Amino acid sequence: MLHPQVLAVAKAGGVPPPLTVETLPAARAGFAATTLTEAGPGTPLAAVSDGSAGGVPIRIYLPPSETPLPIAVYLHGGGWAMGGLDTHDPLCRYLAALSGAAIVAIDYRLAPEHPFPAAIDDVDTAVDWLRHAGGELGLDVSRIAIAGDSAGAHLATVAARRARDRGQPFAAQVLVCPITDHTAELSDVDSPGLLPQGLEFCWDAYAPAGVDRDQPDLAPGTAELAGLPPTLVITAEHDILRGPGEAYARALAEAGVPAVSVRYQGMIHGFFRRLARFDAARQAVAQVAATLRAELS
Repeated sequence: MLHPQVLAVAKAGGVPPPLTVETLPAARAGFAATTLTEAGPGTPLAAVSDGSAGGVPIRIYLPPSETPLPIAVYLHGGGWAMGGLDTHDPLCRYLAALSGAAIVAIDYRLAPEHPFPAAIDDVDTAVDWLRHAGGELGLDVSRIAIAGDSAGAHLATVAARRARDRGQPFAAQVLVCPITDHTAELSDVDSPGLLPQGLEFCWDAYAPAGVDRDQPDLAPGTAELAGLPPTLVITAEHDILRGPGEAYARALAEAGVPAVSVRYQGMIHGFFRRLARFDAARQAVAQVAATLRAELS
């Protein structure tokens, strides 16, 4: 059953038009315009600054601290085609305040203007810069985790596998309502959230015709999973990606990765960002923050 808070938002918001190349600009604008009403004004911090990480725009969120802070890289959702630093600013502020970690949000390039592998390459570039330059910013580069929601969670786990293969593993990965493999069987839900058509549009934008979607950088479930960092997977009951996300968590556990999977009842895809709408969003962020505190201590 959908949570009453979800029902109220769905009733007030109506049904958006299907995602297409023609409707994408309006969808992007709408995603950005709802940040204040959906996520709230954000939590005051010691410092928030924009910068460039090897040419990739980033925003660094610093909670108060007298010692070098551990780092949690955050990758926003939006189907690889929407979102940015501003759409997830309140979320990153809240996460920094609760976790006690420096949150580094990466503004990776968006599809379809910049299809695969632009986004994941931007993440790698920014993380590599962070490992080398973070110490000069007063950050503890020996303690780095990675997190993301939806398409950002997909990028996070691909980045985690790439980092493992380079011998620079993350301390943890947090995957919220993750997109996993293109062929994953979607959950059959009646929901005002993400629809199969919208997901398919996002896949076509990010990995268009001619791109092998079965390669590990696009289908993380096909990769060797052993040795990936401790993982928290958060899913939503009324999300078509619930089943694939939970299946990925099981696959990680079967590969020997410490993996915890938590389903938020009554919630829909994208609930995590909507701090001003859903009590469950704040609960989920608190859970993510607790995981980061534990794994980065």
